Amino acid sequence: LPVKKKHRTFYSAEQLEELEKVFQEDHYPDNEKRRQIAALVGVPPQRILVWFQNRRAKWRKLQKLNIKDNIKYPASSA
Repeated sequence: LPVKKKHRTFYSAEQLEELEKVFQEDHYPDNEKRRQIAALVGVPPQRILVWFQNRRAKWRKLQKLNIKDNIKYPASSA
């Protein structure tokens, strides 16, 4: 049986801007909120779910890096 390859979703700058704005407000939108975002952005709700999963992973990674940097280079109290 041939393996079905998933299509990658490419977002426009406007779509990403809207997604980032919503992410700043809520990292875990519920099903209804995802449907609203999907209608606004113009992609299926499943793609919104995956985008938020990936964005949260990126956010956690950045948080981890910031904590490590703060330990290595603490702000001077001058």
